Amino acid sequence: MIALDTNLLVRLMVEDDEAQARKARKVVEEASEQGEPILATDIVLSELEWVLESAYKVPRGRILSAVSTLVADDRFCFEDRERVIEALSLYQRGDGDLADYLLGLQGHATGARTTFTFDRGLRDDPRFTWLKAR
Repeated sequence: MIALDTNLLVRLMVEDDEAQARKARKVVEEASEQGEPILATDIVLSELEWVLESAYKVPRGRILSAVSTLVADDRFCFEDRERVIEALSLYQRGDGDLADYLLGLQGHATGARTTFTFDRGLRDDPRFTWLKAR
């Protein structure tokens, strides 16, 4: 198994630097040819969402589509594929970030009774306890 840093996934998706995109594609193709799974961790997915949204102004729907495509690609593996799929579903319906849903689901899975947040968009999610800032 190999793991990818966020910047490789960004290059694969955005292709704003052709030389880096070509190298990233080569890494994925070589791993695939050798039957090596490619790990995308929850942290990488969280960073990916943040970079696409903040630096590239990619709309939420396109981020959802891009990460869903990645999850459907059998070459890639995840810390918990089902958690990522559930987080994507919550991200599609809710107001939180993908990272929020990943961490809320991870906390819930590891026994946390709640995840405290100031994020107003998560106030109706049962895995979170919203704290009103003022």
